[in-house]
Amino acid sequence: MSTSTASKQDCIQNCQVCETTLNNMLTETCLAEGGEHVEQNHVKLMLDCVAACNACVGFMSRNSDYHAHYCNACAEICKACAESCEKVGGMDECVECCRKCEESCSAMAA
Repeated sequence: MSTSTASKQDCIQNCQVCETTLNNMLTETCLAEGGEHVEQNHVKLMLDCVAACNACVGFMSRNSDYHAHYCNACAEICKACAESCEKVGGMDECVECCRKCEESCSAMAA
């Protein structure tokens, strides 16, 4: 397996983990906690991050020539989502997966 194939597989996995983690955290924790956890911009960022990760998986899985564009956007959205989750607090799992996804998507976009 070439380095780029390994990197792509890692990125796909990181995007899938991020998507699943955020969906779970949003429905199981944020909705239960209320307050800052359900603040409109925070929830929109989480949903944007889920959608971006999902799109990246699709583009990378089919070896699209356009995957780098989506990975670049995903990295930017993951960074913003991680910062928002950090600010809200009690969302370390989200912060960690978003940072990991940001890093691998940045590498794929380069």
